[in-house]
Amino acid sequence: MANNGGISFNLSGLRDALDEEARTGIVSALKDKLQMLAGDDIMESLSPVVRQRVDDLRSQHDELEAKFFEERAALEAKYQKLYQPLYAKRYDIVNGVVEVEGTKTETASEDQGEDKDAQEKGVPDFWLIAMKNNEVVADEITERDEEALTYLKDIKWSKVEEPKGFKLEFYFDTNPYFKNIVLTKTYHMVDENEPILEKATGTEIEWYPGKCLTQKLLKKRPKKGSKNGKPMTKTEECESFFNFFDPPEVPKDHEILDKDTAEELKNQMEQDYDVGSTIRYKIIPHAVSWFTGEAIQGGDFDLDDDDTDEDDGLYDDDDDEEEDEEGSKAQWDEQQGERPQECKKQ
Repeated sequence: MANNGGISFNLSGLRDALDEEARTGIVSALKDKLQMLAGDDIMESLSPVVRQRVDDLRSQHDELEAKFFEERAALEAKYQKLYQPLYAKRYDIVNGVVEVEGTKTETASEDQGEDKDAQEKGVPDFWLIAMKNNEVVADEITERDEEALTYLKDIKWSKVEEPKGFKLEFYFDTNPYFKNIVLTKTYHMVDENEPILEKATGTEIEWYPGKCLTQKLLKKRPKKGSKNGKPMTKTEECESFFNFFDPPEVPKDHEILDKDTAEELKNQMEQDYDVGSTIRYKIIPHAVSWFTGEAIQGGDFDLDDDDTDEDDGLYDDDDDEEEDEEGSKAQWDEQQGERPQECKKQ
């Protein structure tokens, strides 16, 4: 068994078919495809006597580690219950449900007035700031995502028993971007203690028309001399935090993945799990410290959102323009006679 980027991969053989009953082998299949290039297993190169010694050392360690995992799980469950009242209090304060005892409130006669009191209710942008202060999660957030994330009211996690794993729940206030009140992301593990990731599933986001943040609507101007003189609009996939809810999947058919495809998919799954586990183990329990910046380790980091467009031979790339909200709708009305359909999960 090997470990790479925080996820372990079982070294079982690559199956010819990946059906639903064989889902526990999907990551193993990916790893096996890559492992073939690394040579024979080290254990196969050892003499029987040496191999027996190594097996003995490994079995002793595994027995003790199994007890550690069992006790750790019980301790984690105990303190998860103890933390719940604190998390509930955090929710109430952040969202302005209750006021902290002793907090000074301004009267209507003061210069700031009641309007500012209402504006400063709770802790504005609490979860957005907390996530942006964590480098792993901040890399997933683009400037276009930030306004939507200001509607985020709470993040919770819970264990999943069948199959083993954990679930993240993102609670949103009513917002102009999507209909969902709760977005979930679930990680199913072959072995939660290692952990070996089996698969991840996410909520299909019900975007309002023209509000999809995982796609951009682009206008391309025709090249000079082109017979088609009208601008063309098209949608293009783009980077967004909300892609987190549409995780990468391993094909279920008989297709054998080539090395490059397997490597890319493995890296995507590792990155996806890294973000999810960071939110579970770091952001949720220490959200206040991430909000204040006390939890930051290391220097500053940039949040770049570079967007590119492919050349289709007819339209100039350097004349591509991203349409704003109203411009996009107007362009669709003019060219298509209707507004764009809601963004669907790809």
